[in-house]
Amino acid sequence: MNIFKPSKRQLLKFLWAVPLMAVTALAANETLAAKIKVAGIYTQPIQQKWDARLHQALDKAAKAGEIDYVYSEKVANTDYVRVLREYAESGVNLVVGEAFGISKEARQVADDYPEVAFLMGDPFKPHGSNFAVFDNYIHEPCYLMGMIAGSMTKSNKIGMVGGYPIGEVNRLFHAFMAGARATNPDVQFKVTFIGSWYDPPKAKEAAFAQLEAGVDVLYAERAGVVDAAREKGVIAFGNVNDMNKEENGTGVVVTSALWHMESAIGNAIADVKSGSFKAADYKEWTMMAKGGASLAPYYEFDDKISSDIKAKVSALKAEIMSGAFTVEINDEQPKSTY
Repeated sequence: MNIFKPSKRQLLKFLWAVPLMAVTALAANETLAAKIKVAGIYTQPIQQKWDARLHQALDKAAKAGEIDYVYSEKVANTDYVRVLREYAESGVNLVVGEAFGISKEARQVADDYPEVAFLMGDPFKPHGSNFAVFDNYIHEPCYLMGMIAGSMTKSNKIGMVGGYPIGEVNRLFHAFMAGARATNPDVQFKVTFIGSWYDPPKAKEAAFAQLEAGVDVLYAERAGVVDAAREKGVIAFGNVNDMNKEENGTGVVVTSALWHMESAIGNAIADVKSGSFKAADYKEWTMMAKGGASLAPYYEFDDKISSDIKAKVSALKAEIMSGAFTVEINDEQPKSTY
């Protein structure tokens, strides 16, 4: 049996290497553990649910000790670039915000501050080395709740109230409609856009008009629709946040298509800390497979949905998660069908 015996020189080299390896590992761990400075910039009040999902994810990271977090809300597009530059000048490591309508200007800011990482809501491609983009891709749970909606309407007429007919809303409506048709080929739709991201009274009035036109199920893409459903005694389906619990939807909202930004934000923070952040499309981080989207519980409606439909939804969810089924992305403006 041959036993390896290191020479004195080899032994000394090994003994020198051990503390060096330990120091290197410690430095790497300290880098990953160190807080980074993150700024959130929102065009709406943080109570508005789209911005709320970003704010909640960043606030959660701050409370976990991952980041130091500051934010500005209700920043108009006309003032957005100034606020972007102010945060970049202040020494933040990561900016999370939205560049809808000011994509070109936001990209110029990123070019001027290459040491700062930008993760921006934006319908276009990543830019340069430090401008990553994301959008709202919760079309998969929208399809699933459409399946349920199609099975629960008695009039075969469903109303849908949205903010603006842009890609991130259009794809959700189309997916919901496709899911409803999958369980009810006879279903028809009323589609209304109110021209605002946050105007509950206007959304409520749009829902009332749809109810008068014969719909008995509502898709509440905007806040205010659930109030109309409650007053008229019909059911609704929620969007982005859990509208059964967060928007007084008990007994009204069957389920909601949820958007979770924790996975995307967590990935961005980790990449900034490790020095590996790059311009990328975070689309996959806002979809079901990576935890970016899900279907809310059925709550008090659990026994009001047929067991057959629940089984179909569960089976299709598994296929979506595995990649066996793909929900079509259609960003074209949806139209009323009657």
